[in-house]
Amino acid sequence: MPPNLDREDKLKAQGYELIAGIDEAGRGALAGPVVAGAVILPWSSYSWFKLVRDSKEISPKKREFLFDLIQKEALAVGTGVISAKIIDDINILQATLLAMRQAVEKLPKQPRFLLIDRLTLPRCHIAQEGITRGDKLCLSIACASIVAKVTRDHIMEELDKIYPGYGFAKHKGYGTQQHISSLWQLGPSPIHRLSFAPVRNASLQRISSSLKGED
Repeated sequence: MPPNLDREDKLKAQGYELIAGIDEAGRGALAGPVVAGAVILPWSSYSWFKLVRDSKEISPKKREFLFDLIQKEALAVGTGVISAKIIDDINILQATLLAMRQAVEKLPKQPRFLLIDRLTLPRCHIAQEGITRGDKLCLSIACASIVAKVTRDHIMEELDKIYPGYGFAKHKGYGTQQHISSLWQLGPSPIHRLSFAPVRNASLQRISSSLKGED
């Protein structure tokens, strides 16, 4: 079944008018930021709602199409972007929560309730619920997943121009065979997550090879 508005409708019946769905993209990548999206859907239904799915289940072309519609017709959209350096400093879970908090803070209308995929935000004064598989069940979370994914894809495409050779525009920083091969050949770039094992191992291998070359 596609994601629906059942949870949003129940919350509205309880008096919550501004309900934000929140999701992230890039949590499992080896390079680039983790990005969160927050979306408050309009009170009226639109025909494009039925096209929405978890961002991983739809094509890049359809994601871009829906991204533009969400930006145009949602009551509010916010994004949070946390760099690879901060991910290394505070760990990926804390960075993901920070990105989500940023996305909420950047909403032009502040929500009264948060529906979040899997997680909950600690020390948050806004009422909230973490929903397992929320991006597949809840329409506002699915829309947030599209916002996060498309925003991050655009960032990685720009970073590919700055750090060529890794294929960031193609794999978006995830651990594909091509990416791992490039990582071992070129070593980590400034946007790689050094705390992630495949990146750390590639870095250690290059250090070891360099030391052997000095013998």
